[in-house]
Amino acid sequence: MPQTDLMRRLLEAAKPHVPFDGWSETTLRLAAKDADITPGLVTAVCPRGAVDLALAYHDEGDAAMLKRLEEADLSAMRFRDRVAFAVRARLEAVEDRELVRRGMTLFSLPPYAADGARALWQTADHVWTALGDTSDDVNWYTKRATLSGVYGSTVLYWLGDDSEGSARTWEFLDRRIEDVMQIEKVKAKARDNRLVSGLMAGPLSFMTRIRAPKSGQQTGMPGRWGRSN
Repeated sequence: MPQTDLMRRLLEAAKPHVPFDGWSETTLRLAAKDADITPGLVTAVCPRGAVDLALAYHDEGDAAMLKRLEEADLSAMRFRDRVAFAVRARLEAVEDRELVRRGMTLFSLPPYAADGARALWQTADHVWTALGDTSDDVNWYTKRATLSGVYGSTVLYWLGDDSEGSARTWEFLDRRIEDVMQIEKVKAKARDNRLVSGLMAGPLSFMTRIRAPKSGQQTGMPGRWGRSN
């Protein structure tokens, strides 16, 4: 059986246990028993244990979001509304908030904090790629870093939101995106200002050498340096 199918079976078996035992080795063991998967196969699909299961759950949510984006007609939306729609689609893909809450608890632990940060970045990257981002310079990073912040803060708000239909969360999301848009407007004005742009040309010249990761080539931290012209 392919590893993807094994992971899917293991993940579905784990979900009922997560609200009680978290994304833990106990949950992994109980899921393996329920799904009738041998310890050797569990180790093959989850070599790092329960954290791999939690990351697989995050990947599943990203895949559901991308499917919804593919099916939606975004052409009539403003770009900021497309971003908001994507974040909302990602959260609406969650069937049980407790699974996310328990995931945040796991990824707040020092050994797994980097995994959590990468998962957050991955979601932001999926959104920008799905929305047609073609940036190949420092903007590739700033867009994803900014959206990671927006998405992360929105998830935290959403976890504590008991309003009908998560209405307050969507209002919060709109405010965060509006804040980002205001920052972009300030940056644009600075670029158009001869004095400011002249003062910043020297200190920021090195940023022209930053490039996005090459397709299919990713090692260590994302990104590469290019020769300045």
